Amino acid sequence: MSETSIKASMIDRDIASVQEANKIFYDAFETLDIQKMDNLWLQDDYVKCVHPGWEICRGWPDVRDSWVLIFNHTHEIKFSVCLLDVTVKADLAWTVCNETIATKDNGKWLEGRVLSTNVFERRQGAWLLVHHHGSPVLATASQEEETDEPVT
Repeated sequence: MSETSIKASMIDRDIASVQEANKIFYDAFETLDIQKMDNLWLQDDYVKCVHPGWEICRGWPDVRDSWVLIFNHTHEIKFSVCLLDVTVKADLAWTVCNETIATKDNGKWLEGRVLSTNVFERRQGAWLLVHHHGSPVLATASQEEETDEPVT
C-alpha cells in the first residue's frame, strides 16, 4: 500500500469515527439520555454550547446544566439530519449539518429547522464534543405546519 493510500485510509477512518460520534450526539438528544450526553462531551472549562435562541453556555457545568434543562422539559423529540459535512484536521474535527427537529406539544408535532455545527476533539482515540452551536433557520409560512406525525 502506498503512503498516499495509507493516509487516505486513515482520513476515511477518522471521518467515519467523527460521523459516528455525531450520530451518538443525536441519539443522546432523541433519547433524552443525559448519561450518553455526559459520555460524549469533553468535561473541561473550555467547552461551549449555543442552543438556538440562548446565550452561550461556557464550561462543562454550564453546558451540562443546559442539557439537563432541555431534557427535563422535552417529552419527545426527533431529528432528521441532512447535508452533513465532516472535516478532520489532526485531533480536531467539525461537522456542519441541517437539522429538522420535530417535537410533540399537546399531542401535535411541531417542526423547526436548525443549522448546526459540532466541534470534536480527539482524546485517547475518542472523538469528544467541545462545542455545539445551533442557529435557527427561518421557515416560510407554508413550512410552519402542525401534524400528528413526526418528520423522519
